[in-house]
Amino acid sequence: MKNKIVCYFSTSQSEQPVIYRLIKNYDLIINILKADINSQKEGYLVIELEGSPESYEQGTKFMESLGIIMEPLSENIIWNEQLCIQCGACTSFCPTAALDMNRDTMEVSFDNAKCVVCGMCLDCCPTRAIELHFEVKEAV
Repeated sequence: MKNKIVCYFSTSQSEQPVIYRLIKNYDLIINILKADINSQKEGYLVIELEGSPESYEQGTKFMESLGIIMEPLSENIIWNEQLCIQCGACTSFCPTAALDMNRDTMEVSFDNAKCVVCGMCLDCCPTRAIELHFEVKEAV
């Protein structure tokens, strides 16, 4: 089982070794996609959580027992082809090759399945043809 989820943390929860416990106690694979913790130690963590269905369920129940709010993540990249000048700058910054340039046609393409929502493409696009949106689905 593999899902991308957003975990919202309070101050007390952010001081817990949650990721360590998920790996050690529940044998889960965790890929941290994005995190934002403010000066009060509150914030969110976007992770890809992978493991057997039983481990996944036990791990999410563990986080719920700590009071961590979890929601499934749906990421959208909106690519405005009218604004895109096909310069390829985004392709050199994309760590997963989700944004790629076809060398024969010299056209940029986007593969959402490869995207890890890192946001690196946003700052390098000279025409701001790429917008990244986090959308929360129904709760876990």
